Amino acid sequence: MPDNNKRVTAARFAVLTFASLLMALDYRTFVEWGGLYPAGATGASMILQRLGQHFSNLYGWGVTVPFLPFNLALNLVPVWIGFKFVGRRFTMQSLFVIFLTGLFADILPMDAITSFIPPQELARLRADPFVTSLFGGIVFGFGMSLCLRWNATTGGTDFIAIYLSEQKGRETWNIIFAINAFILLCGGYTFGWSGALYSIVFQFVTLQVVHLMYRAYQYQTLLIVTNQPKRICEAIHRLSHHGATVIEAKGGYLGQNTNVVYSVVAADDTPHIYSICKRIDPEAFINAISTSRVIGRFYLRPRD
Repeated sequence: MPDNNKRVTAARFAVLTFASLLMALDYRTFVEWGGLYPAGATGASMILQRLGQHFSNLYGWGVTVPFLPFNLALNLVPVWIGFKFVGRRFTMQSLFVIFLTGLFADILPMDAITSFIPPQELARLRADPFVTSLFGGIVFGFGMSLCLRWNATTGGTDFIAIYLSEQKGRETWNIIFAINAFILLCGGYTFGWSGALYSIVFQFVTLQVVHLMYRAYQYQTLLIVTNQPKRICEAIHRLSHHGATVIEAKGGYLGQNTNVVYSVVAADDTPHIYSICKRIDPEAFINAISTSRVIGRFYLRPRD
């Protein structure tokens, strides 16, 4: 068992290292080419870094302003919130991602992954801000999804969102939207509106990729018509730690008595539930409905 835990831990940090490298490469290519701003503390850190680099170039200081110090400084309060309210292991793994991504972004050369592209093709790619924001969002969303699937985050507003939603039961969309809008306004006012407007595309694509790959925060309502309600309820609880309600029903066509098992589960649990329900009752009829909001007691996997 200890050896297995060590292998899981090693695999986790290997994936988080790869995700950090991937996001740093995205910063050094697509994000810089388009003058884009990711969401949250990362986008704010880039504005400060670019502002510092502008003054360094303007006054001839000859200094390359790093990204890492700004990103660490802006994540101090969110990381504190994570340690105190979200989970220590989750926060430490997220801090590992924050540090490593910033470090890679500072030490990687601009041509780290583009040297194999012909110069003419590279010039056309860099000159197309829509393609830059589109592919940049895909790469960044993939990196974020890897972090989330292995119990970490990229920091910043993610900690605030988790704290408000899990600890306070408050919706966070409006707050996060306001923060990101303010960052884009600051970036647009300081460095021009083209990069800020294409950042909307970048962030939208990022969210779509995360939504597609990471489903733990998505809910599904299951309505299962079955003659084995007790066994299916036990299976749902065993697999997902969620309860279920059994509703007595009658078939509309044959008029036979049956049961409907009603449960709301995390979307990433549903494939396993489908499989085991079909093993328990091959005749079961399962209707899965996307659920936008759940009010009341709903099991959340512990982060530590």
